[in-house]
Amino acid sequence: MTTRTATSIGFIAVLLWSLLALLTAATGRIPPFQLAAMTFLIGGLVGVASWVRRPQGLKALRQKPVVWALGLGGLFGYHALYFAALRLAPPAEAGLINYLWPLLIVLFSSFLPGEHLRKAHVIGALLGFAGVVVLIAGRGSLDARAEYVPGYLCAFVAAFVWSAYSVLSRRFGEVPTDAVAGFCLATSALSLVCHWLFETTVWPETGLQWGALIALGLGPVGLAFYVWDIGMKRGDIRFLGVASYATPVLSTLLLVVAGYAPLSLTLALSCGLIVLGALVATLTPSKRRPA
Repeated sequence: MTTRTATSIGFIAVLLWSLLALLTAATGRIPPFQLAAMTFLIGGLVGVASWVRRPQGLKALRQKPVVWALGLGGLFGYHALYFAALRLAPPAEAGLINYLWPLLIVLFSSFLPGEHLRKAHVIGALLGFAGVVVLIAGRGSLDARAEYVPGYLCAFVAAFVWSAYSVLSRRFGEVPTDAVAGFCLATSALSLVCHWLFETTVWPETGLQWGALIALGLGPVGLAFYVWDIGMKRGDIRFLGVASYATPVLSTLLLVVAGYAPLSLTLALSCGLIVLGALVATLTPSKRRPA
């Protein structure tokens, strides 16, 4: 598999994550940890289903404790921190801080063997982050009150955790992507425990809500993590970091099409900045050999 092919596969995750907000809104009032438990279960079963024709996939679960710590820290740790941030701080501000993770991926990639951080990648990532700032600021005034600091810290740590998980996946490139199924199932179990401790169960009320929940598990909380793993381990990690800023814009566009959000000038400006950032990042294509 070439670097370009792996990068293209990894970008599928960005497209799938753009559906996250729309599908989550369509699931109704299901609490966050319950939703995570149900969708990660579906996402894990997606990987397990592929083992029917490839029994060797089960062997991928036999990993060192450090690999399991990385997988659970990335999937469960990130989502737990992000949910906490949304509860302790306004969603707009928490989301803005959380979207530091693509920029952190670009910066952290410079610590990988054989990788060199180039100015164009940093500029592209900063343009992408500027696009997210414009997008979120356009929704209303940002609130920086002191009581929201714990939530902001959770959002920042969540960004750090996800970027660290993504970059460190490259260091464990020998771990097969089949192991992600195990990470998803374990994340589902931990989310279920948190649901029992902190939430009240709310089941989907309509067929549409059940369909949205299943779609979440198959796509944004399922297939996305498998293709992201391939992109991080074998693709251009810095370009994928910059390209990830397309997620909030595509997500907002889908909400506009579905009637959940209005079309605005800030959305167009944000889209322009993110596209420009991606174009700048491609000025220095990766010279890595095919994986």
